[in-house]
Amino acid sequence: MDKPIQIVITGASGFVAKNLRKYLSEKNVHLISISRKNFKSFKNETKVISKNYDEKSLLPKIKNSDALIHLIGIGKQSTKTDYESINFQLTQKIVNLSKNAKIKKLVYTSGLGVSSNTSIGYFISKFKAETSVIDSQINYTIFRPSYIVGKDDLFTKYLKKSIKKNKIIIPGSGKYSIQPISIDDVTKLIFQSIVNKKFNNKITDLVGSEKISFEKYVQLFLQKRKTKLCYIDIEKAYHLAISNPKFDYGVDDLNILVGNFIGDHKKLKNLSKTNFQSVKELLKTGALF
Repeated sequence: MDKPIQIVITGASGFVAKNLRKYLSEKNVHLISISRKNFKSFKNETKVISKNYDEKSLLPKIKNSDALIHLIGIGKQSTKTDYESINFQLTQKIVNLSKNAKIKKLVYTSGLGVSSNTSIGYFISKFKAETSVIDSQINYTIFRPSYIVGKDDLFTKYLKKSIKKNKIIIPGSGKYSIQPISIDDVTKLIFQSIVNKKFNNKITDLVGSEKISFEKYVQLFLQKRKTKLCYIDIEKAYHLAISNPKFDYGVDDLNILVGNFIGDHKKLKNLSKTNFQSVKELLKTGALF
């Protein structure tokens, strides 16, 4: 009888991780899931609470695992949490832990738009993290995701909250494009990246098949709900993002939107041979609400 696959997941309480853990649990994968805060576990799962991802305590628990999926990251920084320490330094720590634990495969979620010539702080931290993963000499797959959407993703939560207030803020024209991908497709692709050798040592955009304007996405989400769309001048939006930590969008949220980043879906489809869900159809059916 074959030994079951053992996979380590960091950031286990996050949106992507929760959906991924459920999917892998149903596949009878043995999970070692690590988070700073408590979370509800699934079958075939060992729960580990670790405040600082201390190597001494984690090493014996994860040694010789088939893969580690690193899902920790922040998209908005403050004086208490910054990109350098979370997106880069913690990733470097996880890479070193993986090497010492003789992990066979590393999967890392970066960001769509990351490149060596970026000037955006968020992307710089992600690029440095990618470099750390590549330099580890461990077999890797790096995904660069666009908006990953499902019932509990951060943007969906924001829209639901805004509907209750009867006001959704649209920075600028709202005409810039996004390329959302469903969480169900993401969970399948991450698992595939571990079991399918075609994904070995590759950086791949994690994007859906449809490009859609931010404005149109919001309209489709609303369906026929009469929620007010409040368009705000982009200069004013940046000013509020810089000066008001409670503003709906951070500076890099705006950078990513205005940047109009589009990924290579064709490459992902050819690599995975997956039939992707239509996010537009999901929105139209109200499945994300």
